[in-house]
Amino acid sequence: MRIDVFTIFPGLVDSFCAESLLGKARANALLELRTHDLREHTADVHRTVDDAPFGGGAGMVMKPEPIFASVEAVDPPRPLYLLGPGGRRFDQTMAHELASLTGFSLLCGRYEGVDHRVREHLVDGELSIGDVVLSGGEVAACLVIEAVVRLLPGAMGNEASPIAESFGDSGLLEEPHFTRPADFRGWTVPEPLRSGDHARIDRWRRAQALHRTLRYRPDLVEAAGGLSELDHRLLEEFPSVTYP
Repeated sequence: MRIDVFTIFPGLVDSFCAESLLGKARANALLELRTHDLREHTADVHRTVDDAPFGGGAGMVMKPEPIFASVEAVDPPRPLYLLGPGGRRFDQTMAHELASLTGFSLLCGRYEGVDHRVREHLVDGELSIGDVVLSGGEVAACLVIEAVVRLLPGAMGNEASPIAESFGDSGLLEEPHFTRPADFRGWTVPEPLRSGDHARIDRWRRAQALHRTLRYRPDLVEAAGGLSELDHRLLEEFPSVTYP
């Protein structure tokens, strides 16, 4: 997969994507990441990428010329998404959609945003990572890249991981996990996980995923069609673990 990122801080994206799973994906040729410095396509000695907004107001706006010139010089893989608060909410469903492509591109805004003509005539859409304001799109770009690349075949050590985790095939939040020691400061691992009965362990895990989702994201249960009779029995059979 090829991902192009247009930004005035390419080092922020490159350094993040050089580590951990993304670094391995690049080393194994699963990910071809290309970052493009918008300042390289400015026409003045100061490499200016922003200007005051027409009509006045606080802050500066990213100019259209270097953005258009950078994208047109590269002809990046489409779709090209602007990262901003007004776009489609990025979620696991969209991560799967992007992972099914051979590539896509991201444009990182800065300051008060980008000239609207970029939205109208250059990008294919806008992505939002949530109702939060950032100084720029680079952190959002890294989030999108990691969420997508980890879904690529061969990117993760265990191919079942994307299926069993939160927002996977079950549509629920993932159940809580425990590891050794079985007793830590008097807090013990739930008995079903130590039983060796794999069918019982599976039932416990499903019950805990339901408990956790009902507590924190009941909308996911509703979206999945509600609780089945089996789900109700599992909730009765296995009480919820303790949450803060």
